[in-house]
Amino acid sequence: MNVCKIAFFGHRTLTSHRIIEERLYPLLKELIVNNSFVEFYVGRDGEFDILCASAVKQVQKSIGSENSALTLVLAYAKKDIEDYERYYSSVIIPECIAKIHPKRAITARNKWMIEESDIVLCYVEKDSGGAFTALKYAQKLDKKIINLADMIKEGNAD
Repeated sequence: MNVCKIAFFGHRTLTSHRIIEERLYPLLKELIVNNSFVEFYVGRDGEFDILCASAVKQVQKSIGSENSALTLVLAYAKKDIEDYERYYSSVIIPECIAKIHPKRAITARNKWMIEESDIVLCYVEKDSGGAFTALKYAQKLDKKIINLADMIKEGNAD
């Protein structure tokens, strides 16, 4: 089976929740419908991550979850992991970052997610921060990138 892997990256805080969600839901639905299986990677370190996880769950509820999975990729162990395991299809800490110091673990986790992914779906409108760094790394690796911030700007230009 051909698996399409998609990593989510976005700013920690958002100003346009409703607009982002309006663009995100149909895009996720299209990705799931047009691929034999989609694995979504999310880090849960900001508002965009939480919005994406919620949107994936909504789409799965609408069309089924047989050909998609939502994987929480942690940078380090967290307490109450059972709560996460009930919500996500799976929860992982990549082996290659398990022993990295917590101050560097999020960056290492983000690199792992990008390297493992076919598509990077992001919301990056600022030229700084972790999401911007992740976007630049994805560009360096020539990954397919869907930046919702660009889609929203284009949509507002109409």
